[in-house]
Amino acid sequence: MKAERGLTVERMCVLARVSRAGFYREVLPAKVPCDEVALRDAVQQIALDWPCYGSRRIVEELRCRGWVVNRKRVQRLMREDNLLCLRKRRFVATTDSAHDLPIYPNLARELVLEGINQLWRADITYIRLRQEFVYLAVILDGYSRRVIGWALDRTLEDSLTIAALEMALAERAAAAGLVHHSDRGSQYASRDYTAILHAHGIAISMSRKGNPWDNAACESFMKTLKYEEVHRSQYRDLADACARIGEFLEDVYNQKRLHSALDYCSPVEFERCLPSAGRCAVRA
Repeated sequence: MKAERGLTVERMCVLARVSRAGFYREVLPAKVPCDEVALRDAVQQIALDWPCYGSRRIVEELRCRGWVVNRKRVQRLMREDNLLCLRKRRFVATTDSAHDLPIYPNLARELVLEGINQLWRADITYIRLRQEFVYLAVILDGYSRRVIGWALDRTLEDSLTIAALEMALAERAAAAGLVHHSDRGSQYASRDYTAILHAHGIAISMSRKGNPWDNAACESFMKTLKYEEVHRSQYRDLADACARIGEFLEDVYNQKRLHSALDYCSPVEFERCLPSAGRCAVRA
């Protein structure tokens, strides 16, 4: 290839101080394969639907949609398109264990779970509205990580945790040997709350003093809730927060969100596959 006035491409590249490969890339841009365009579109769509997904979960979601793709390729596309996860905010604990109510030993530490309804985990967090704070109590199945009970209210009294517990009991029958684990907060140690657990034959377990790792699965869930829903939203009032958080818990977290601890299944899908999947026993 020659240019006007007798200059060769090689000579022009020397004069312009560019490589010949760079010159040809500029004048003859490479065609992007169709599958690359489609993959990029799929990655962008998942990132829009799930702004908090990292490359691992996006890869798993792509595989669920029929793509055969490795993580490095997805990471490259995410870097090129600036599809970065939202930054996490610090988690604030709300436990008040300065009370004279009975404290129970940590039974969850010794459990090896083989199915659902063997361990329920409970915790509380705060939600900031425009003009006030409200509080969310949740109960998770320790095996499937599914939210089986929750309640949102302005109070930190045990009526909040009792409402979440009653939802869980309506959702799931208390199986023999079921253990309920929580921190040492007064809401979980209250006479009314423990009376309900005793009435249903549920063993009571509590974390060791000053040890959040004893309820790490619930702590992790609360961080996910804050990261993927609460910190991305501005709730008008309690009713608005209740509706939108309820939708996230029931329709998004339980039904759709992929969990690395569940082989990248949602809790509902994980439970649905339990009879035929032959899941292994796991430590609580």
